[in-house]
Amino acid sequence: MNDDTLRRFADSVTPTTVALPQATVVTPPQEPPALPEPDNPAVADTPDARQAARAMDRVLHAGAASVSGGLSPISLGLALADWGWHLATQPANTGRLALSAQQHALEALADCASGNCSGPLAEDPRFRDPAWHQWPFAPLARSHQAAQHWWQDASQLRGMTAHHTQVLRFFAQQWLDMLSPSNSFFTNPEVLRRTAERQGANLVEGALNRLDSWRRRHGLEPLTPPEHPYLPGVDLALTPGQVVHRNHLVELIQYAPTTEEVQAEPVFIVPSWIMKYYILDLSPHNSLVKWLTGQGHTVFILSWRNPDENDARLSLDDYLELGVLDPLAAIARLIPDQPVQACGYCLGGTLLSIAAAALARPGQVERAAQLPKLAGVTLLAAQTDFTMPGELGVLIDESQVELLEDIMSERGFLTGRQMAETFQFLRSRELIWSTRMREFWLGERMQPNDLMAWNADVTRMPAAMHSQYLRRCHLHNQLAHGEYPVEGRPVSLGDIRQPVFCVATELDHVSPWRSVYQLHRLVHTELTFVLTNGGHNAGIVSEPGHARRRYRQRRMAHGAHWTGPDEWLDAAEARQGSWWPAWHDWLVEHSRGRVPARPVPEGLEPAPGGYVHVRYHD
Repeated sequence: MNDDTLRRFADSVTPTTVALPQATVVTPPQEPPALPEPDNPAVADTPDARQAARAMDRVLHAGAASVSGGLSPISLGLALADWGWHLATQPANTGRLALSAQQHALEALADCASGNCSGPLAEDPRFRDPAWHQWPFAPLARSHQAAQHWWQDASQLRGMTAHHTQVLRFFAQQWLDMLSPSNSFFTNPEVLRRTAERQGANLVEGALNRLDSWRRRHGLEPLTPPEHPYLPGVDLALTPGQVVHRNHLVELIQYAPTTEEVQAEPVFIVPSWIMKYYILDLSPHNSLVKWLTGQGHTVFILSWRNPDENDARLSLDDYLELGVLDPLAAIARLIPDQPVQACGYCLGGTLLSIAAAALARPGQVERAAQLPKLAGVTLLAAQTDFTMPGELGVLIDESQVELLEDIMSERGFLTGRQMAETFQFLRSRELIWSTRMREFWLGERMQPNDLMAWNADVTRMPAAMHSQYLRRCHLHNQLAHGEYPVEGRPVSLGDIRQPVFCVATELDHVSPWRSVYQLHRLVHTELTFVLTNGGHNAGIVSEPGHARRRYRQRRMAHGAHWTGPDEWLDAAEARQGSWWPAWHDWLVEHSRGRVPARPVPEGLEPAPGGYVHVRYHD
């Protein structure tokens, strides 16, 4: 190519200016503008043809999901491809990993041959039995742990995306947990010893447990029912009260006072809609609402309706309107001219933070005149920034959300069983394999408690709402970026001026505490942050007198500079006991004082109401 040719080519190219995106703004992908239809379009290019093809693909994807367990094989395939390409282009690192695998195997065999079979086995509850430290079971356990350490190293290659690294590491751990020698009859010394001692009776009992598990899965009564079924209204959710308001989505329960005087501001609790509300009203000894009434608070709580096929189009806007704003208007009618202390748990806290931000912005919402003012906002294990969503985030990407939408399109909702199986999959070592080993091989029957019974009382997710939640919160993180729309306008948590009390839990795999802590970066008001021990549920249901409870607490003043989570942890005051009294003290501090107790009006029906009893076996 001569110089004239090069010059003509250069002159024909139009210079392009590339605008770099803002570092702190993430804009969700927009639909490309619709192209004008040609005058004589081909049959395959018409909107009807595209819609028909999309519908057919949805049916195929939903059918294939029953084989893949509802997980997107594309997500895993992309992660494997990312790992494979980087492994193939890093020969030195590949050689190191091969040498590491050989070294792990030889060290495990050498330690066991020399009689040193303890090591890290004692830290793994699956291998606590002393027989795991003896031949021939010790090499199996040590080799299994060596494989786990190797995969933790091998799954993180330079150049891989963070999400693909998490996906590969997570699925590798799932396979290893499934292949653990503790899950097999012939390689588990505890099972072999129990079988010999009981002459196989444990296997018979295990078979009966397996049959009952199958019957429960198919909506049948177990042949051996539990001694204590823990039913709401019979064993659980016993705090006296009335359903004082009902709409298509929620029942609003007001609880009867137990003191002559109460704090002026009623407490309004928005629980998560993923499970039934009575996690906060379990047995009388660990019921948060019962304890609050005993401390002199007027308590309202929502009981979410369990959706059916007709609710497929219920949206997040409907959940905001019917689940927060409409009940607040009902409270204003019952207790006029009185601010409300609002509290949200898990997703209920996320929804409440959206409502609080919408009510705090200029212009508020259309029905603002009907609503009471918020005296304060309390968030329990609730995420507002989904940058670090925990283990659930491993399973959420564009491909997985598309597959879930295809699954939900068949019936209009995600079944409670599908939701429960997702959480079981996230914690499969404890919730699936270890439980099955004890029930099916050792013949032990798990005796439910109140928390386990509540956990089994699953609910459905309407298709439109669940899709919007996954996309707006997990994929696009709109709330944290000030882009979440309410009545057509975005809201910002920075508009909230009420004091905030935020609780996180140390072992939370649904809402990791460092993720919950990001609220400090998003609000510019007084924030009291509490970190309690325990997990997502047990850390919140932490009644006074519960053994071995502790928490840390620190208050950040209005306009305080950003403090990172680890720095906060070092500076926060450590306290023993339940965090509940600390919340009560905060509520009293931000109260107008005490007033005569308010009697509960005659409602639609006594608590726990009707919505809590709606169950589906699908």
